[in-house]
Amino acid sequence: MSTPLVALATVVALVVAALGGLSTVLRRRTGLAHLVAAGVLEAVLLVQLALVLVALAGGQRPPETATFLAYLISVVLVPVAGVLWSRTEPTRWAGTVLAVAALVVAVMVWRLLQLWEATGG
Repeated sequence: MSTPLVALATVVALVVAALGGLSTVLRRRTGLAHLVAAGVLEAVLLVQLALVLVALAGGQRPPETATFLAYLISVVLVPVAGVLWSRTEPTRWAGTVLAVAALVVAVMVWRLLQLWEATGG
């Protein structure tokens, strides 16, 4: 796991959450800015996924491998689910859906880092 990528994913996730919150306050649906920001977040998460898969193939393993892999797969899917749900939501709450998904990602990437760096004892 790359700590700088975790920090970058957190910053981008907070930007997505802020955009979602702003659109909720302004009573607007999600738009192109939301999609672009969520796409950047997904790209950062996919880069992190690729780096972790290379490390796993190289023999590195976190102590709780099954939990780590569940988080790893889930964190990549959360922004996609958030965008799909927000795009089908016909009310102003679409931004809130996206904001919650982004905040979930921000928490999950730090939990992934904790699991990766755990000493097992």
